[in-house]
Amino acid sequence: MKRSEIEAAYREIQEQFSSSLEALDGDSQLRVDEWDRDDGGGGVTRIITGPGHIEKAAVNFSAVFGPTPTGLSESVAAGSSEFYATGVSIIVHPRNPNAPTFHANIRYFETDNGDRWFGGGADLTPYYLFEEDATRFHEVLKATCDSHQVSDYRTWKSACDRYFYLPHRGEARGIGGLFFDHLTADLEEVWDFQKELGSSLSMSYVPILERRVGIMYGEEETRWHEIRRGRYAEFNLVWDRGTRFGLETGGRVESILASLPPRASWEYMHEPGPGTRERALLDMVRAGPRDWV
Repeated sequence: MKRSEIEAAYREIQEQFSSSLEALDGDSQLRVDEWDRDDGGGGVTRIITGPGHIEKAAVNFSAVFGPTPTGLSESVAAGSSEFYATGVSIIVHPRNPNAPTFHANIRYFETDNGDRWFGGGADLTPYYLFEEDATRFHEVLKATCDSHQVSDYRTWKSACDRYFYLPHRGEARGIGGLFFDHLTADLEEVWDFQKELGSSLSMSYVPILERRVGIMYGEEETRWHEIRRGRYAEFNLVWDRGTRFGLETGGRVESILASLPPRASWEYMHEPGPGTRERALLDMVRAGPRDWV
């Protein structure tokens, strides 16, 4: 398991997922930016924007290395002088409020003191709740986990529920998914799992997207969409470790902040009325973790 092998697989996952989005959207444009990091390494950012179903999507690959930054919040790097990190991150913000936002990240990290680990996960953030979508999403993730002894769907689902939570709001970000981090044992087996997870990401999300992008919506749905996107932005800017890691290591700011939605709003003391679809979503994210499969 060499760096070159990991990077090649991550690049393939990036290409596969961005191609699946392009095929679904049709009208939006793909922009590909290759970039270099001053202290070592670089990456490729693939951005989809335009008038189509995908309002904004970013499928990013990076492989960076160099002196370990002082104050790096990744504790596994403590005591090291050099680090290497590579990964793929994905964020999809559909235009239709009935279609959920999707996020995924898979990554590998090592230091010159011998520490190596894998991390990653995937989660779904709906703005209107379709329970069949939540069930399908978790079924695909669970099936991928169940085919590998080193993976643990239940534990990683619980970790995701804890991680993607806005404590200042008392709300989950969405319906969760998987979150695993600092996996240091059985790395070859974990790598096999991670490759399969990466390949399954489009299967877990794109069929859901296909079902929802054609649903009619109006101004009220768009208003709610932007309010909930505000919550998404709050999490990424206040709590997300990936955002912090990217900034701490001198990553490309445009690629790091590509995860933010293109439009969001913050209305003072907004609460949806009882019996509405908006209230149903809000009640769900405030109710605590739920088993979807």
